[in-house]
Amino acid sequence: MSLQDSAIYPAPPEYGIFKKKIQGLTGIDLDAYKYQIHRRIHMLMQRWGVKTYEEYFRTIETNPEKLREFLNYLTINVTEFFRNANRWWELRDRIIPQMYRELGHQRIKLWSAGCSSGEEPYSLAILSMETKIATPQPVLAGDIDQGVLEKAQEGIYNKRQIANAPKEWVARYFTDIGQDNVQVKKEVKAKVKFKHMNLIKDRFESGFDIILCRNVVIYFGPETKSALYKKFFDALRPGGYLMTGATEQIFDHKQIGFESAGPFLYRRPPK
Repeated sequence: MSLQDSAIYPAPPEYGIFKKKIQGLTGIDLDAYKYQIHRRIHMLMQRWGVKTYEEYFRTIETNPEKLREFLNYLTINVTEFFRNANRWWELRDRIIPQMYRELGHQRIKLWSAGCSSGEEPYSLAILSMETKIATPQPVLAGDIDQGVLEKAQEGIYNKRQIANAPKEWVARYFTDIGQDNVQVKKEVKAKVKFKHMNLIKDRFESGFDIILCRNVVIYFGPETKSALYKKFFDALRPGGYLMTGATEQIFDHKQIGFESAGPFLYRRPPK
C-alpha cells in the first residue's frame, strides 16, 4: 500500500499493534497526533527499507541510534538559541518587568516544555540571569526523548545555533571549544534541571510564572491539544503566561480560560 493509498484506506491491524508497542517502549501515544505524524512514520519506514511493522519495531527496539532517529524524525526540535528572537525580547522588555511590578519581587518559576536538545531552557536561563530573575528553582526542562536530554546536559552546540544571541551574551555565557563549537558555561547549566517527561500522561507541577511550549504540539490532534493546554493553564499561577510556537495559535483559548496577551502568548487571568 502506498502512502497516498494509506490516506484513503484504513491502516492494517499490524499498524495498530506497532503503535501499542511504540507506546510501551517510548510512552508516546501516536493516536494523539494528527494524520501527518503517521505519514512521517511511514516515510521513515520506507527510508530504512523496512517491509513489515514487526521488523520496523524490532529495529527501533534493539538499536539505540535508530530509536533516537525515530524520535527525532517525529518531533520538530528547537535548534537555535533565542529562536524567533522578537518573542524573547518581548519576554525581556515587557512580560518580565510587568511581572516584577505585579508580584513585588523577582522570584519567577520557569518551564521549557518539550525542551529537545536544550537550546530553549538554556536561553531561558540566560534571560533570567540577564534580567536578574531570582528563580526559586532551576528552569524545568522536560522532554520525552531521553537521548536528546543527554545531549542537552552536555551543553555543546554549533556556533550557528547562537547566531541570535547578543555578542556580549555569547562572551558571558558560552565557552569556545574549537571546531566551530561552543559549550554552555557551568553557571548556566546550574540554572536548568532536565527531566524525562511525557506531556500527555504526566502530572504537572503548579505555580509556574512562564511556560514555553513551542513547536511541540504541531502534530497533535485538536482534542489532545486542548487537553494539554488545559493542563498548562492549571500549571500556571494566576497571572502567569504560556508562550506557544509561531504556528501554534490556541483557537479555543477563551474556552480554556486564557486571555490573549499578544501573538502566540496567552495569560491565565489574575485573580
